[in-house]
Amino acid sequence: FDCVQSIESVYTGGCVAISQDEQRIFTTCNEDIAVLDMASGQKLADLKGDTELITTFAVKPDGSHLVSASRSMQLVVWDLRTFKIERTFKARDSHILAMDIDATSTLVATGLADGTVNVWDIDRGYCTHNFKGHGAMITSVQFHPSTENLCLVSASGDGDIRVWDLKQRKCTSVLKSHVSAVRAIDFDESSEIMVTAGRDSVINVWNWTRKSLIRTIPVYESIEAAGVLRIDAAAVFNSQKGRVVYSGGEKGIVRLWDLDSGEELFTQVKDRNAKHTFVDVMYLPQSGNLCAVTNDQNLLFYSVTAQLKRVRQIVGYNEEIIDLAYIGNEHKHLAVATNTEQLRIYNTDNLNCELAYGHKDIILTLDVHSSGAIVATGSKDNTVCIWAINMKAPVNHRVTCVAVAVGHTKAVGAVAMAQGSDALFMVTGSEDRTVKVWDLEPLRAIFEDPSHAATLVGDAEPIRLHTRYTFQAHEKDINSVRIAPGNKIFVTGSQDRTAKVWDVETGQPLGTLQGHRRGVWNVAISPADRVAATASSDRMIKLWSLSDFECLKTFEGHTSSVLCIEFVAGGLQLLSTGSDGLIKLWNIKDGECVLTLDKHEGKIWTLAKQQSEEFMATGGTDSVIHIWKDTTQEEVDRMHQEEARTLEQQQALDNYLLVKDYRNAVSLALSLDQPHRLRTIFQDVMMAAENRHGAESDDMPRADDAILGNAAIDKVVGTLSPEQLDRLLGYVRSWNTNGRFARVAQATLYCVLTQYSSETILALPSAKELIAALQPYSERHFSRLDGLLTGSFIVDYTLHAMDAVGSLDADRTDMDESY
Repeated sequence: FDCVQSIESVYTGGCVAISQDEQRIFTTCNEDIAVLDMASGQKLADLKGDTELITTFAVKPDGSHLVSASRSMQLVVWDLRTFKIERTFKARDSHILAMDIDATSTLVATGLADGTVNVWDIDRGYCTHNFKGHGAMITSVQFHPSTENLCLVSASGDGDIRVWDLKQRKCTSVLKSHVSAVRAIDFDESSEIMVTAGRDSVINVWNWTRKSLIRTIPVYESIEAAGVLRIDAAAVFNSQKGRVVYSGGEKGIVRLWDLDSGEELFTQVKDRNAKHTFVDVMYLPQSGNLCAVTNDQNLLFYSVTAQLKRVRQIVGYNEEIIDLAYIGNEHKHLAVATNTEQLRIYNTDNLNCELAYGHKDIILTLDVHSSGAIVATGSKDNTVCIWAINMKAPVNHRVTCVAVAVGHTKAVGAVAMAQGSDALFMVTGSEDRTVKVWDLEPLRAIFEDPSHAATLVGDAEPIRLHTRYTFQAHEKDINSVRIAPGNKIFVTGSQDRTAKVWDVETGQPLGTLQGHRRGVWNVAISPADRVAATASSDRMIKLWSLSDFECLKTFEGHTSSVLCIEFVAGGLQLLSTGSDGLIKLWNIKDGECVLTLDKHEGKIWTLAKQQSEEFMATGGTDSVIHIWKDTTQEEVDRMHQEEARTLEQQQALDNYLLVKDYRNAVSLALSLDQPHRLRTIFQDVMMAAENRHGAESDDMPRADDAILGNAAIDKVVGTLSPEQLDRLLGYVRSWNTNGRFARVAQATLYCVLTQYSSETILALPSAKELIAALQPYSERHFSRLDGLLTGSFIVDYTLHAMDAVGSLDADRTDMDESY
C-alpha cells in the first residue's frame, strides 16, 4: 500500500483572508498560514511561522504579498509567488491584533493591544505613522477606499472610533456611539457611507463627510462581522435604494438589513441542531457569495443571489477521526465521524466536504448500507440517525436525515445495518449495555430509491423508528457490532473482554468468544468463511470459528491496543490498526505480518476499504485521514518488467564480452550493479594481457601498456560519471579487503588515481568513507608485498652463494685431475 492522498487540517482557528481575485484562501493553521486554492480547496503551500501563534494577517489587493503578525511582535512580508519571506521588521512593544492594507498595496495599518495604531511602508519596511489616542486595545482598522483622502479608521474595545488623516498626521474625528468592542468597519460603493458593528448588538450607519451618525440598527446579537453588499447583489432583496448590510455573529446565521430604513430584509434559517457561531463573514463580490467562518473551524459559502443557500463548505479542522466509511456507487466519497455533532462527507477527488446537521452531540460510530447511499450514525446524544445521500443532487439536498432511532439511555457506540434490500433491520449497541434491533421496513421506499429521499421526506420531520426487540448483551460498554453475510447472525464486542454471537431472528445467544485479557474494541466477520476476528486492548487479534466458537489463531505484533480490524483479499488477509499508530497486514493462513505502514502520529481509531479494495482510508487522533492505494499488482508488474530488463541487459553483457567489447561491457556491468561480474572482467583481461606479454620476447616492444590490461577499459574508467565513479570505488573498497582480489583492486585504484584529479575524487558523496576504508588495507597489502620483496633477496643471496660454492668445487676437481 502507498499513501496517495491525505486530508489534513487547513484551519485551526484565527484569521482568514481571501485574495481580491478570489483565487486563493489564506487560513491560520497552528503557527503557520495555509494557502488554499479557492476552486478545489487543495493546499497549495504552507507559510511557515516562527513557532509563535499568528495573531492576524492581510493580503495586498494586487495579490503579490501577504503581511502577517505573530505573538513574537514581528511583521513578516511574504512573496506569494514563491511563498518565501521577503522581509521582516520589528513591530512596537505590543501584540498586533488588527491589520488592513490600503488600495494601492503600499501601506499596511496595524492595531496593537496597547491602543496604538501604526502605519508601515510595506516595500521599504519602516513605520510612517504612529497614532495614539485610544484607551483600549484596537479591535479593527480600515483604510478609506479613496486613495486621495488617505484616511484610516480605527476602533477599540471601548467602542470609540477614530478617523486619522495620514497627510495631516492627526486624528480628525472621534465617533462615539458604540458601547462595546467594534468588530467591523466597511464603506458603501460611493465611499460616503460608513457602517460599523460590534458586540453591543447594533449596526451604526455614518455619514463620512459630516462624520455624523445617520442611523442605529438594533440586531439583538453580538456582531463579529458586517459589511455592505454591492448594489446589484442587494437588489435581489427589494431594498429601496439597493443598499443592504449583512451581519453575522453569535447566532451563527447571516442576516440582511436595509441600510436606509434599518429594516431586516432576510434571516437565514439555521441548520437543525447546529451549534456554531460566526467569527467572521467576508463578502466575495465576483462570485456573489458570502464566506462565513465558524467557531468550529469551518468555512461556509452562501450565495447572495440564491437566498443565502449554502453552496459550499471547507472543513478546516477535523479533531479526532473516530469512524469513517466509503459511500456512493463509485466509492469516491468518505463519510467521516469526528469529535463533532456533524456528519462530514468528503469528496476524495477535490476534498470538498458536505456537512450534515442532525445530532446534538458527538457522532461515535457509523455504518454504510451495501447500496452505498444510506448511512447510519450513532451519537453521544443516545440516538441513531439514518441518512440518505445523493452527491449528484443540489448542495442543500445531498444529505437528508430520513429517520431517527430513539431508545438507548446512553451513548450509542456501535451500529450495523443488514446488507441487501431483502432484510431491512439495524442493530445498535450502547454504553447502556443493551442491544436493540430496529425495524427499517418504513424506509423501504428510500432504500429502493435513495436518490429521491429528499423528495419523499420533504420538509417533514424524520421518521421515528421502532425496535423489534431489546436485551442486555454485555456487562460493560458495547464497542462494536457486525452482521454476518446472509443477515442470519450478528456479533458484538464489549469492554467486558468478550464477544458474543447472536441469532438475528430470535435475539438468542449462540455462543461466547472468550480469551482476551482486556476489552474488545472491534469485531470483523470474514466474507468467505464462518470465521470472526476480534481486536482487543491486550494487543492481540484473535480468529474464531463461528461454528464451535473456538479460537483458531492469535495474531501478535502490535505494541499497544488493537483498535480496528477488517478482512481483505476475500478473507485471506486481515488489516489492523492500533494505538501504536501502525497499520498491519496479516496473512490468515500462517498468521504472519507481511506489511507494516507507519504514517499516523497517534492512535488510529478506524479504517475503511472500498468494495474493490483498491483504496483504503485510515484516521485517528492526529486529525489526518490518509488514503492508501493497493499497489500489489503495480509492484508485481514492476518486478516483472525489472526482471525482463535485467535479462536483456545480462544477455547484452554476455554479447559484449564475446566480441571483446570491453568498453560497453564495463559500463553495463556498472549500471547493473554487478561488482562480481566487473571484477571477473578485470581479472580475465589482466591475466590475458600478462600471458600475451609473457609469450613475447623481452627485446620486442609491448603493444599494450594499459593498467587494466586493455586500453579501452582504462579509457572507460577515466570517463565515468560521478555516480558511476563513486560506485566503482565502492567495489574497489570491497575487493581491497580480500587478499585474493587485492591486485585487481589496486590496479583499478591506480587507474582511477592517474586519470582523476584529487578535487574530483573528494567531491564524491562517499569520498570520506571510501578513503578511510581504502587506506588501511592498502597499507597492509603494501607491507605484505614489501615483505615478499625482502624475502626474494634471500633467494638471490642463496643462488649467488650456491654459484660460489659450485665454482670452488669445480676448481678442486680440476686440481685433483691434474695430479
